[in-house]
Amino acid sequence: MSGPMDLEPRTGGQHDTLALRLAAPVARTPRRHVADASTLTLRLPGHGPDEAAVSLLAAELADRVGPAVHPYEVAALLEADGLSADAIRRRYGHPDIFSLAAALYERVPRVFPEPPRTPDPWRPDTVRCLLRGVLFALPALAYLLTAPLWNPGRDAAPLVVAGILSWAWGQALGHRAYLRMAVGVREAARTLLYGAPLGAALATAAAAGTALAGSAGAGPLVRAAAAQSLYLAAAGVLLVLGREWLLLAALGPLCAGAAALPWYEPGPLLRTGLPALALAGALAAAGRALRAGLTAPPAPADQDTRPALLRSLPYGLFGLGAAVLVLVEGRREPYAVVVLTLSMGPAEWLLHRFRGLALAALGRSATPAGFLLRCACVLAVCLLAYTLPLVPAALLTGGGPAALPLLAATLWTALLLQAFGAAWPPALLCLTAAAGAALADLLGLAPGPVALPAYCGAAALCLAGFALRLLGRPAPHT
Repeated sequence: MSGPMDLEPRTGGQHDTLALRLAAPVARTPRRHVADASTLTLRLPGHGPDEAAVSLLAAELADRVGPAVHPYEVAALLEADGLSADAIRRRYGHPDIFSLAAALYERVPRVFPEPPRTPDPWRPDTVRCLLRGVLFALPALAYLLTAPLWNPGRDAAPLVVAGILSWAWGQALGHRAYLRMAVGVREAARTLLYGAPLGAALATAAAAGTALAGSAGAGPLVRAAAAQSLYLAAAGVLLVLGREWLLLAALGPLCAGAAALPWYEPGPLLRTGLPALALAGALAAAGRALRAGLTAPPAPADQDTRPALLRSLPYGLFGLGAAVLVLVEGRREPYAVVVLTLSMGPAEWLLHRFRGLALAALGRSATPAGFLLRCACVLAVCLLAYTLPLVPAALLTGGGPAALPLLAATLWTALLLQAFGAAWPPALLCLTAAAGAALADLLGLAPGPVALPAYCGAAALCLAGFALRLLGRPAPHT
């Protein structure tokens, strides 16, 4: 066999004729009656293709024949349906499956439907996101309960220092725990078991140093800072391990005491006892979650790789910058900070929606430029959906219309970049904005209502540009 083999049988122009090659041409046959003088054509009994039956079959199979790009695909379809060669000859008048497939391919117009929609892998859990936003704000009720027992203007510095360090440490520890979660729950629980108490101890030590340097009666302040640091450590453990409902149950006494304040004066004992009870509940819930995680089976030795500590450093620096920015905002508009804290739940929901919408935009785009445009629209829609409701909320709390939305845009865009693994740019930009806003506020270099919006606006603009440059390409979404 020196040449290629045809997949279809060799047939003449008519399937119901038989051509016989003669040894010599017939001289007496007029050429107008015979096309080839050396060929004798005999008509076989039977009929040509049954056009009505073929058309009916084409109508029945139109949805499956239409997307075919070659008649061979139709032939494979017919063979898969169990259509025999005898049925093809008797019912449709075609000599073989290839001939019938070609006829069907010609009759049915080409259609290329969109692929079926797949489930969104980034579909957010709305209830969980809203719950997390509430859990971020509920601990502020402890300060509301204990406010008559201390002087916020004089005694706030140790608590502020401890809170900033706890926030920064919690961001870095949470990132490392999530990295270890990819290996196994047991490994993440071990990371939290060692890291959370260490972070609480460091924050308490910093608060103790601040209290000793600025006040003679440092004992109560150190105890309050230690309680705050322990709670933040326990809450971080529960949030990383997905035990939000346990944390909400632990905060039940705190919520009950704050809800009774408009009608009942609890007195010093309940004002201190209810936050202490909530702290004990959070610590117990964190211990239970850690114990459950430590009982999980260990990961295989070849998969138990420990990431470098420096990988979590930019996340801690971002937490430090974010805490300072929120502190600067809270000095002038404390109720706006409460609104910002509550908005962290919708912010997390929008982070998931951005990833899902960007993935859908990638499936609908035919060119890189088209995807870049769609990604820019998705980013703009998510930013506006997050920041626009904060404008009337800021006005209702007595603040300006610019500072809170710009601060929220800065934090949300930074978190978006972190979700895609770009940690250093948001960390450095947030640290720069925090340093500039804090210095301008402390030294009086710019009017209070102007400094924070200016720095946050510049940081948000830079972060949005970097996000569009990074996420406007298909690679990060695949």
